Amino acid sequence: MKSRFKKYGMLISIISCIIIIYLCTLLGVASISFLDANKILLNQLFHIDLGMENISAGAVAIIWNVRLPRIILAFITGGALALCGAAYQGIFKNPMADPYLLGVSSGAALGASIGIVLNFSGGFLGLSGTAVLAFIGSFATILIVYNISKVGRKVPVATLLLSGIAIGQTLSAIISLLMIFNQEDIAKIMFWTMGSLNGLGWVQVIAVLPYVLLGCVILLTSVRELDIMLLGEDTATQLGVDTERLKKKVLISSSIITAAVVSVTGIIGFVGLIIPHIVRMVTGPKHRVLVPFSLLFGGAFLILCDTLARTVTGQEIPVGIITAAFGGPFFVFLLRRRKKGGM
Repeated sequence: MKSRFKKYGMLISIISCIIIIYLCTLLGVASISFLDANKILLNQLFHIDLGMENISAGAVAIIWNVRLPRIILAFITGGALALCGAAYQGIFKNPMADPYLLGVSSGAALGASIGIVLNFSGGFLGLSGTAVLAFIGSFATILIVYNISKVGRKVPVATLLLSGIAIGQTLSAIISLLMIFNQEDIAKIMFWTMGSLNGLGWVQVIAVLPYVLLGCVILLTSVRELDIMLLGEDTATQLGVDTERLKKKVLISSSIITAAVVSVTGIIGFVGLIIPHIVRMVTGPKHRVLVPFSLLFGGAFLILCDTLARTVTGQEIPVGIITAAFGGPFFVFLLRRRKKGGM
C-alpha cells in the first residue's frame, strides 16, 4: 500500500486538495445556489460568462471576496504549520515538537495583546497594526531564545527547548498581567489567542504568501539533511552535514513561516503536531516525502476545520477550538502510544 501511495500519492493529494477547496467554497450559511456559485467561480477565475445578470453583487462578493480567500488562507496556514511541525520534529528528534515549541506563539500573543491594549491603528504591507506587532513579537522571541541557548558556535537542542519553554512562560505571564490591568480588552485578547480566519481576505493572503513561500522553499531543500539528522547529530556531522547551519536554516525559516501566519490568524494549535504524525503513519519517516505531504494534508485539514467552524452553528466558532477538539484526543493517543513503547 505504501509503495502504491508513494507512486500516485502526490498527484492524488493535490487533486484532493483542489476538490476540497472547491467544495468548501460552495458551503456556507449564506443561501447561494450550487449553480450560481459555480457561475461566479467560472466568471471570476476564467472570465466565462454563463449568465451573471440574475446573480446579485452580494453573492459574488461572498463567494469571491469572503469564502475563497478565506479557504486559500486556511490552506496556506494549515500547510505552513504542518510543514514547520514536521521540520521541528526532525531537527529536535522529538515527536511532541510543534511550531510553537520555542515560544513563537507566546511572542505573537504578547505583540497582539499590546496592539489590542494600545488600540494600535498602524499597518504595513496589508497587515493590521495588531498583526504587525504579533509578527515582531514572535520573531523577536525566537531571536531571544536562540541567543540564550547559544554556547559558543553551537546551539544544544536540550538548551534550546528549555529556553523556549522558559521564555514562553514568561511572556504568558506578561500577557496575563496585561489582561488584569486592561479588563475591558480581555475578550478581544482571548478571541485572538483562540485563532480565527473570520474577516480575512485577499489582502491577508497576499501579505502572508511571500513569507510562507520563502520559508517552504528553504525547508524543502533541507529534507536530505533532515533525514541524515535522524541518525543522530554526531553521526550527521561525520557524514558531512553542518548541523549548526541546518539548525539555523530550520529555526529561521520555520520562525518566519509561523510568525507570518500566526500574526494574521492568531494561535491555531495542534495542526503542526498531529498532521506530521498522521502523514508519517502513511508515508514513513523520510522527510523528502513527509514534508511535502504534511503541507498538503495540513492545508486540507485546516480547510475542513474552518468549514466546520463557520457552518455548524449560527454563530461562528474560532477555528482554534475545532483543531483543539481533534488535536487533544490525538495528543493523548500519542502519549499513550509512547508510554507503551510504540514510538
